[in-house]
Parts: sequence; structure tokens; C-alpha cells
Amino acid sequence: MARETKLFRFDELVAGPFESGFAGIDEAGRGPLAGPVVAAAVIFRRRVSLTGLNDSKKVSPALRETLFKQILSHALVGIAAVSERVIDEINILQATRLAMREAVLSLPCTPSLLLIDGPIRLDLPLKQMSIIGGDGRSARIAAASIVAKVWRDHQMRHWDSVYPGYGFAAHKGYATPGHLKVLEKKGSSDIHRKSFSPVRVLENWDAEDE
Repeated sequence: MARETKLFRFDELVAGPFESGFAGIDEAGRGPLAGPVVAAAVIFRRRVSLTGLNDSKKVSPALRETLFKQILSHALVGIAAVSERVIDEINILQATRLAMREAVLSLPCTPSLLLIDGPIRLDLPLKQMSIIGGDGRSARIAAASIVAKVWRDHQMRHWDSVYPGYGFAAHKGYATPGHLKVLEKKGSSDIHRKSFSPVRVLENWDAEDE
């Protein structure tokens, strides 16, 4: 059985009577030192053919781009981003919950059920189910992970042109050795998360100073 078929079957078994109108929700960008955290919500009205669909971390960049376009063509999609400034103000967990909530609210219709990746519950009056490792088990959560990841990668490529020299297009804000070297040399940019170590240590940042 193809991987994507198993993912859709999982959704059908879990959602039961909610099958036709439920959404998968996932995020991208919790760990980076720079840029927003992005969440996506995806509703498939019916099973579609998405060859290679899987957790975005297990899909090649080229296939992610292909799947991203296919998902946008075959699904109802909501996307939301929470900036690095808000992340610094409310912490990454709360920023992730906020991005997920806003992604659901940006859908063109109200889902009958939310399948959420990880042990997260959203402040919404909707039926919800937390799925540990959901991006590798549920087709809708996997699709949401693809959409969030690709959308955020596009955004980081944009920031690479605004803040040249940091390498955002390559490392997407993650703490790679190259990124850390540039931070030591140039200091942080406006889109760095000041509350995240090692940016916090480098800048001697304290939230009370803001």
C-alpha cells in the first residue's frame, strides 16, 4: 500500500462521521533562530492522488514544492504566521498555538473536527484531537506540514534579499554552524528571535528591556 494511501486511510478511521469536513493542522519554524512560526490548516473534501505525501521533514525540497501546488489545488487551505517579535513576547509554544488558531480561522469554512499535530489544544469552540507524530500518520496533517514548511521557506528566501549575508535562503533561520558564525560576526538582524539562545546571549537581551 502506498504511503499516501495509508495516511488517508488513517484519517478516515480516526475521523469517522467527520470525514468530509475536518482539518489537519501543523506548523513549521518552531526551532529556528529567526523568522516567523507558520501554521497551516488543510481540508480535503475527498481523497486525492498526492504521490509522495508524507511528513514535510521526510520529503525532498523539490517534491515539497510539487505537493504544495497540488494541495492548494485540491484542498481548502488556511495559512497564518506569527512574527519573531510576538514569539519573543509570548514564547514559542503560545506563538505556535496562536498561528494554528489563526490558520483555522482563515479557512473559508468551519471544520467539523481539528486533527492537530502534537499535544496541543487550540482556543477554539471546535471538536479537536491531538495526534502525536500526526504529520507522519494523517494525510491532512501531513499536507498541512507541507504547506506550512514551503510557505515559510518562501518567506525566508524573501528575507534573504532584505538581510543579505545571513544566508537565510540556505538555512531558513536554523542554527547551522554557518548561521552561528555570521551571528558572531554581524550580530542579529531585525528578524532574529531575541529570546532564543544563542541570539539572547549574543545580544544580552532581556524581555524587560523591550
